[in-house]
Amino acid sequence: MEVHFAPETEKKLKDLAAQSGRGPDELVEDAMAGYFEEVAQTREMLNSRYDDLKSGRVKPIPGDEVEAYFREKSAAARRSQPGS
Repeated sequence: MEVHFAPETEKKLKDLAAQSGRGPDELVEDAMAGYFEEVAQTREMLNSRYDDLKSGRVKPIPGDEVEAYFREKSAAARRSQPGS
């Protein structure tokens, strides 16, 4: 498979390859393998969370409650800052 990068990305890849002593192809392959693993883990987590919601094991929190929680948390943080 052939992959094309923008010139600045290609330069960064070549620079990193030179610094690490590894070939650009090896770096790209390692990066993609890591990316695919991360995507698989994220998909697994999302599927599990969806199953938990669908089965009723967990209940969703209404958006307005989440918003209120974070507004209060932010306000409390501002109040605790020196000079407030």
